[in-house]
Amino acid sequence: MGQKLEIDVNGKKHQLDADPETSLLEALREDLGMTGTKYGCGESRCGACTVLVDGVPTHSCVTTIADVKGAKVQTIESLEKNGTLHPVQEAFLETGAFQCGYCVSGMVMTAVGLLKSNPHPTEAQIVEYMSGNVCRCGAYPRIVEAIQKAAQSGGK
Repeated sequence: MGQKLEIDVNGKKHQLDADPETSLLEALREDLGMTGTKYGCGESRCGACTVLVDGVPTHSCVTTIADVKGAKVQTIESLEKNGTLHPVQEAFLETGAFQCGYCVSGMVMTAVGLLKSNPHPTEAQIVEYMSGNVCRCGAYPRIVEAIQKAAQSGGK
């Protein structure tokens, strides 16, 4: 049974007629058409579905829309501004920090969250913070390099 719910995604309030226990991932992809956030494992193990909730990387596959009531949700779609990529996105491109690209939106959102909370992380801090995101292609060294590059350019 659906209820009228409001969620704030990328600075815009959206009205949904949905079950409060609907996953945020499903609401983003199916109800709002924001397909940049990917479905991976559905169990909060791979990080492909990572979005920021009040600036904190959050696995949207296990987060309900009731959980984000009153919070600000940020998806990969929000990062590009007027044709200019976010510094983290730019660094991922410049370093070739992906192969198949499936994990990239979750990786980028987690990296953005990291750099917001710690603008100058060490390599060890990057590795630890990114540990909830899986790259099945194994591009981890380039992902770390991209985050370091974004940090050097002030990539918040």
